[in-house]
Amino acid sequence: MTIADVQKILKAELVCGEDLSAEVHNACGSDMMSDVLAFVKDQSVLLSGLVNTQVIRTAEMMDMLCVIFVRGKEPTAEMIELAKEFDIVLMKTPLRMFNACGLLYENGLRGGDGI
Repeated sequence: MTIADVQKILKAELVCGEDLSAEVHNACGSDMMSDVLAFVKDQSVLLSGLVNTQVIRTAEMMDMLCVIFVRGKEPTAEMIELAKEFDIVLMKTPLRMFNACGLLYENGLRGGDGI
């Protein structure tokens, strides 16, 4: 699945990023960046309702390609600039975390490593 496929499935609005053709194979949903750092391995997409720069920094540390903010959350200008610097695609969706993760799972995107 590509980032463009994820965008379509979640009816997400693109905030920043240009390459939506990148392949993604795994995703995770969390508002606790400490859990992402401790338990997430090899995920390409992060779904979160947390809106601060730590989300972008965590995604960069974990080599994630895309961050999607759920519940229509708006990333700050600082977050957008940081995502551009790290070449991370940012999107937002009006869906709640549970529904967004469920739709991605239903369409074949998994969490990887049984997480």
